[in-house]
Amino acid sequence: MTHLNPTLSLLLLLFLSSLWVFLAAASLAGDSEILIRVKNAQLEDPNGALDGWVPNTDHNPCNWTGITCDRNPLAVVSVNLTGTGVRGEFPAGFCRVRTLRNLILSDNEINGTLSSRALLLCSHLQYLDLSRNLLVGQLPEFSPEFSKLRYLDLSANNFSGKISASFGLLSSLTVLLLSSNFLTGPIPSSLGNLSELTVLAIGYNSLNQSSLPPEIGKLTKLEDLFMPLSDLSGSIPETIGNLVQLKKFDVSQNQLYGKIPETIGGMKNIKQIELFGNRLSGELPVSMGNLSSLLMLDVSQNSLTGKLPDEVAALRLTSLNLNDNFFEGEVPESLASNQYLEQLKIFNNSFSGNLPENLGRNSSLTEIDFSTNNFTGELPKYLCDSKKLVSLVAFGNKLSGNFPTTLSECTSLNYLRIEDNDFSGQFPAGIWGLPKLYFLKLAHNRFEGHVSSSISGAYNLSTLLISGNKFSGQLPAAICKVSRLVSLSVDNNQFSGDLPLCITELRKLQKLVMAENMFTGKIPSSVSSWTELVELNLSKNRIFGEIPPELGSLPVLNYLDLSENLLSGEIPTELTKLRLNEFNLSNNRLYGEVPSGFTQVQFILSLSGNPDLCSPNSKQFPPCSRPKPATLYVVVILSICAALLIGSLLWYVRKKMAVFGPKPKRLCKLTTFQRIGLNEEEVIVPLTEDKLIGSGGSGRVYKVKLKTGETVAVKKLWNGEKKEDTEKIFESEIETLGRIRHGNIVKLLFSCSGEDNRILGYEYMENGSLGDVLHEEKCGSLLDWPRRLTIAQGAAQGLAYLHHDCEPAIVHRDVKSNNILLDGEFRPRVADFGLAKSLQRHVAGHEANGAMSRVAGSYGYIAPEYAYTLKVNEKSDVYSFGVVLLELITGKRPNDSSFGENKDIVKWVTEVTLSLSSSPQEEDTTSHDVSGTSSSPWKFFDRLVDPRMDLTTSDYEEIEKILDVALMCTSKIPLNRPSMRKVVELLKVKDQKWAPKPWN
Repeated sequence: MTHLNPTLSLLLLLFLSSLWVFLAAASLAGDSEILIRVKNAQLEDPNGALDGWVPNTDHNPCNWTGITCDRNPLAVVSVNLTGTGVRGEFPAGFCRVRTLRNLILSDNEINGTLSSRALLLCSHLQYLDLSRNLLVGQLPEFSPEFSKLRYLDLSANNFSGKISASFGLLSSLTVLLLSSNFLTGPIPSSLGNLSELTVLAIGYNSLNQSSLPPEIGKLTKLEDLFMPLSDLSGSIPETIGNLVQLKKFDVSQNQLYGKIPETIGGMKNIKQIELFGNRLSGELPVSMGNLSSLLMLDVSQNSLTGKLPDEVAALRLTSLNLNDNFFEGEVPESLASNQYLEQLKIFNNSFSGNLPENLGRNSSLTEIDFSTNNFTGELPKYLCDSKKLVSLVAFGNKLSGNFPTTLSECTSLNYLRIEDNDFSGQFPAGIWGLPKLYFLKLAHNRFEGHVSSSISGAYNLSTLLISGNKFSGQLPAAICKVSRLVSLSVDNNQFSGDLPLCITELRKLQKLVMAENMFTGKIPSSVSSWTELVELNLSKNRIFGEIPPELGSLPVLNYLDLSENLLSGEIPTELTKLRLNEFNLSNNRLYGEVPSGFTQVQFILSLSGNPDLCSPNSKQFPPCSRPKPATLYVVVILSICAALLIGSLLWYVRKKMAVFGPKPKRLCKLTTFQRIGLNEEEVIVPLTEDKLIGSGGSGRVYKVKLKTGETVAVKKLWNGEKKEDTEKIFESEIETLGRIRHGNIVKLLFSCSGEDNRILGYEYMENGSLGDVLHEEKCGSLLDWPRRLTIAQGAAQGLAYLHHDCEPAIVHRDVKSNNILLDGEFRPRVADFGLAKSLQRHVAGHEANGAMSRVAGSYGYIAPEYAYTLKVNEKSDVYSFGVVLLELITGKRPNDSSFGENKDIVKWVTEVTLSLSSSPQEEDTTSHDVSGTSSSPWKFFDRLVDPRMDLTTSDYEEIEKILDVALMCTSKIPLNRPSMRKVVELLKVKDQKWAPKPWN
């Protein structure tokens, strides 16, 4: 064997090392060229995140933004541009870097399709993440060349169509994420070939009632199966028990039916099971008692029956949700032995017997809800032993005895509902003043005794409902210290004594109900602080004195009941300013002339039982007696003299002021935004009560006719305590409406700003707001569907202009039917921009989401994510507009009482739609009768559609299509909502064949 000379060996080694370094440098130089070429040719970089990608003397890209290299040998292995804001089609050119293993482009604006041909370049990748982009079209086909791919994330895009069977060829795949797209079924059985898979997520899609394939059971390494809100149907396969490594199983909010298989007991490592919101039936499998690692079990909102197995109750669960089923029998005592239980929700079932006596003694309970069952006996006294209980809900049972005094020390408690039971005795004094308590409802029990003055310590309390008990004595003045109180109902008790005068200090009150007690004294006159009061009910007491005229100045009061008291004096004419839905002054001692606003037929019962009321002009009331001639003559003479004296004094004062006094102060500074001739006096002087046409959260609106003959709507913003908010609203309206022009946006004509006035003038909308027309007596104007559709189309065009044609884009933040105004031809204008915000895009490499300091908007219209993120973008408006569409279809308000407790129009329509889609529909291809008879092919749809509309078959077809648009707009996931520009296209139902697709 020949041996090399040591010197030659050293030289050869140095040569090979130099060659290796040279080749690596050459490779890096080529890679840097590829990266720069792709950046320049295939991507837009509006934020300048890739400005550092430029040639350098070393031809080394390893220090560039988003680039990661291996050091030995030196090579590019990862491109990570997450959240940099890059745009363009999928940059497949990056994959020409042959050493590349990871390509991560999530949270950007990558658009277009993901073609199989372009993706083939990337077959050597191990990690590919394209989530949270704007990709559309079909998912790509994969070939066997992708044998190294271990991680694939295509979630939160706009992919549509089926999941290709070729995904089953990705033999090394451990994570597959396809959630939040618009994919349809079926789920390919070939996914069962992915034997290395640990995470499978296909949730938030529309899989067209696909079933879970039995082949799922072959994924024995699977740890996380995530498929909520995916329109799954069928039963849970028996093979699910083969998933012995599974830790999280979530198939909630689908349409799964049948029994939960006994084999589920085989998932020995499971920690979380989410089956809520399906149609599962039968009993809970006893085999679940084998799941010793299970921490969270939620099978709520199904049709499960039978008892809670003792084996399941004994598990070491932190959360157990069984609510909204048909469970019965007693709750096993073993549940109280669980040291880990924190959340227990078993409401809306048929459980009976006593609750476990030691419940809460061994664990740190935080949330408990066992309402609407048949529980009897006393409430367990250890529920707050850990001092961590936040919410206790037990209403609608047959619980009795004294309420446990141990809860007086439950300082963590903030929500307590125990109404509709049979509790008796005194309510513990300590609970009244719990510092974190914000909701307390004790109604319809048999509590007695006083309301403790310790209630002053409950400074977070916003809702206090203690109606229908036997509380007595005076209402303590300490209640006036609860400054955050919004709703106070103490009706149907045995309270006595004078009304606390300090109650007017509760400035946030929206509802005050004190009816059916023995209150005495007078109604306080200092009620002007109740600027948010909507309902006032003091009926059936012993209140005397006169009705304060100041009640007429309350801006949003629409429910006033003072009946069956001892009130006297005349009815204040100021009450006619109120826009009342409920009005009752009957059975008092009122006398004198009835104000002209209350002489109509509808007010007869409201004023009955006051025999001394009269009216000179209405036959509904006795005529008022006229003064005798002599008396009349004296009154006339005195009136003339008084008038002459006052006139002389006024003339003298004015003359003196003209000589010595200061110049009159300018009323306000006038700014015009359109061609219109007017001055300050024309704007301010006519703002009298007879011209008032509306009142809302930001101010009062008047109808004013100018000297030019033009009629305008003038809004005078509130002053006083809300001055800071008034200024913001004033500036927002001017900033927004002063610079935009669109036929479906209300025109701002002028503004007037002074020391005491903030006034805005708009074009006058003859038919008021869509909300008023749709929900009030004017609805006769909207009984045909074509007109409603036209209104929807116009409003959508206005919002699309704000979102897509304004720079920067404008988010309205308070889209609702009351802010869509209608002119004489019922053409819509989007109005009220007091909460509007401009979106400055691409700030610091990200799109600004408009974080707010507080939730703004109107209840029932606010997008679900807004309430907890306080971030707004255009998708917040899209959700609110979807609610308006549902109003137009159903004729119902967003929070109509007919929906039931804790349901809004979105949830109600969704539930009804699901129930209709699962019900067998009548087949009738010949009849075109849509009158609601048995021959109507649309009879099943009548539960949703406003019954006041007279509809044709084509109307029903259009409504069904618009309903789909509304449900897309109100998706819980913002990314799944279409843009307003796309909504405008989708609402053109007469101009296109209907083919709903995912849009963004």
